[in-house]
Amino acid sequence: MVRVWFNHWFSTSYRLIELMKKDVNEQVYVIGSNKQVHSIIQEVCDEWYEEPDIGGEEYIEYCLNFCKEHNVEVFVPRRLMVLISQNRERFESLGVKLMVDDYQVISFLNDKAATYEFFSKYSGLYIPDYFIVKTAEQLTEAYNTLKEKYGRCCMKFVKDEGGMSFRKIVDKVDQFAGLRMYPGNEIAFDSLMDTLSMVEEFDDLMIMPYLPGYEISVDCLQTEDSLIAIPRKKGHGRHEKVEYSQQIMDMVKIIMAEIKLQYPCNIQFKIKDDIPYLLEINTRMSGGLQMSCLATGVNIPNIALNKLLGRNVKWSMDTKEKIVSYIEIPRIVQEYEE
Repeated sequence: MVRVWFNHWFSTSYRLIELMKKDVNEQVYVIGSNKQVHSIIQEVCDEWYEEPDIGGEEYIEYCLNFCKEHNVEVFVPRRLMVLISQNRERFESLGVKLMVDDYQVISFLNDKAATYEFFSKYSGLYIPDYFIVKTAEQLTEAYNTLKEKYGRCCMKFVKDEGGMSFRKIVDKVDQFAGLRMYPGNEIAFDSLMDTLSMVEEFDDLMIMPYLPGYEISVDCLQTEDSLIAIPRKKGHGRHEKVEYSQQIMDMVKIIMAEIKLQYPCNIQFKIKDDIPYLLEINTRMSGGLQMSCLATGVNIPNIALNKLLGRNVKWSMDTKEKIVSYIEIPRIVQEYEE
């Protein structure tokens, strides 16, 4: 039996844990923890704990103590993943294997400006124009330049996870029309400037053309035999199409050959005028990975676990194009006595 810890993952990791536990070699015992005590993930974990709301070195100490107290053998981090990777030796000294790549690699990929600059020199890869700004004045100049060339712009902080800071910049937001719909990610340029002008300088902000086409999300894992790469074209609804564009596959091979990530990762592209631009590289299992696994019959979470444990799992991929989707199933996570 191998004891695996998942710390504060998103809700779709429910299926990733299920997939990892489908192991023919030995029982996979999963310990889950989360800041949300009622997270649905607890339903698929063998043990469950609430995480404290702390960060930095204090959280690293918490993780090290947690590993010792619960005899953790494999740690699959999401929360503060980069910082945990930086402290790899401290975990390995306890006999804990980390399912996360080296700190130098993931900290570099976490910096989107550095990533874009690095890959801009490769033929066959398309990088969108962008500016890095730190003041409202710099933003105004960059916005005017890009808007004149491309029409629409967007922005996000250079160091960001899951696109939380992503905003489409528009000339004006129709506040009245907005009352009839969910709040979106649009922000009026004047409102953005008012907000940013409140501080003299802010964290590096990337501004680039808005890429209006569909997104292609490629789930990847390098194995001893060859590279697993499963592209999903994401529509506006819940359905996604798994299809193998040769151009996308060639771009993924270039990226993976250069950065040599050893554990599950996700490479995202966005389309504009039929050109696939590199959007970002996530150094963890994606929220939609279970859809890729279902479409192809390849169990990436379990293959990755065995790789970390020094075992090579043979795999074969169904490469028929498919449309996959998902449904929500209600579950009771806690029941109170009358």
